[in-house]
Amino acid sequence: MPSPKVAIHEEPPALTEGLRRLRDRLGVPAEFPTEVLAEAEQVSARQLPELPDRTDIEFVTLDPASSVDLDQAFHLSRQGSGFLLRYAIADVATFVTPGGRIDVEAHARGETLYAPNRRLPLHPLVLSEGAASLLPGKVRPALIWELQLDADGKTTSTRVARGLVRSRAKLDYVSAQAALEGGSGGEQLELLRTIGTLLRAREATRGGVSLSVPEQEVVTDGTVWSLAFRAGLPIEDWNAELSLATGMAAAQLMLTAGVGILRTLPRAQESAIERLRRTAHALGINWPHAQTYPDFVRSLDSRIPAHAAMLNSCTTLFRGAGYQAFDGVSPEQPEHAAIAAPYAHVTAPLRRLVDRYAGEVCLAVSAGVKVPEWVLGALPELPGLMAETGRRTNRFERGTVDLVEALVLAPRLGQSFAGVVIGINDEDDEGILQLADPAVEARVRGSRLVLGQEVRATLTAADLVTGEVEFRLL
Repeated sequence: MPSPKVAIHEEPPALTEGLRRLRDRLGVPAEFPTEVLAEAEQVSARQLPELPDRTDIEFVTLDPASSVDLDQAFHLSRQGSGFLLRYAIADVATFVTPGGRIDVEAHARGETLYAPNRRLPLHPLVLSEGAASLLPGKVRPALIWELQLDADGKTTSTRVARGLVRSRAKLDYVSAQAALEGGSGGEQLELLRTIGTLLRAREATRGGVSLSVPEQEVVTDGTVWSLAFRAGLPIEDWNAELSLATGMAAAQLMLTAGVGILRTLPRAQESAIERLRRTAHALGINWPHAQTYPDFVRSLDSRIPAHAAMLNSCTTLFRGAGYQAFDGVSPEQPEHAAIAAPYAHVTAPLRRLVDRYAGEVCLAVSAGVKVPEWVLGALPELPGLMAETGRRTNRFERGTVDLVEALVLAPRLGQSFAGVVIGINDEDDEGILQLADPAVEARVRGSRLVLGQEVRATLTAADLVTGEVEFRLL
């Protein structure tokens, strides 16, 4: 049976109220103030800055098909036995005056928020989907990273400088994956697969780990809303590796110079690993004592119910990520444990505030000049600001999904569903139930909850205003 879908010709009043309450409770910014929009229109109409012309490089972008806020474009080539990764990043700082209206508003927002039927962008659309976006066929200012990679994918040199670029094509994940599998991907996608595979292997060697947990997403098609669990395509992983390689290169530049801002995650305590080992044992999953945590995670298959529950438990080790700003003294703990290396956010400045600042630090370090004062002055406040806006983003996106879950399930109150228990709280009478159809994760109550168990449960609550959804074991 296909996933239940709900046709919305007019948004139900209860859902409208639920979304309004969610935005109000979290302090989500509304529409951009008139003066911010006016400034954005003004700067977007300016002539392009005088920068080195790099439009001869045949950059392409690779994103979800619907994306138009295009932060990144890549060009890959072979150099001797190694490779050259050129990565163009939207030059947001060209359009944003420090302390100006756009800048102040961006600090209030922190990052772009995504809702099912709309996007709440960090910058006005005339910039984020227009003048600053690396749209195909358009000349745009960009930060151009050049990473020399050896035959194993190790970065041997890094430089970054401003320039003008022109993307040749807007590729999307589904079509690009199909082209590769059909043998018509072309040089850039073939090199992406080669380099992405090398970089993923280096992650494993470092002891890094990526959780392949299917993403729960809201799917909208006109007036029809539904829910689905989406597993990422291989090409998405390879594309992400380019961003990770650039972020690690940026971190090394900043650490060498003794100034910048890193994305960090402390290493998991041994007690936390032991707790996960006990969880694996309870789920009947073999985890040899000699097998490391990253290798164990890579052995899991989210399509297997017990493994899905295990992967959900593993996400607890990713909590505690934050930002560390420094000027003169490097952080005592500079690494991101999941990446197993120092790392910085520099590749999504259209959607995340901190990337604009980190990019400017790297430009200055690469050129051997002083970091701009407007950047240095903002560094101390950025970790707290990004932590606050990050929490808001997570709660907003989770809350929005909760409301759509309630919308999809409300007509089916009292019905029973098959699912898997993927989490249990300390009292053992409440946990998290994952349904395959519809794609829902919700609270479940019962006195016989067993982690990883396949169960049937009755839907007892689906509130369109609060987003509360609850099941009880039969």
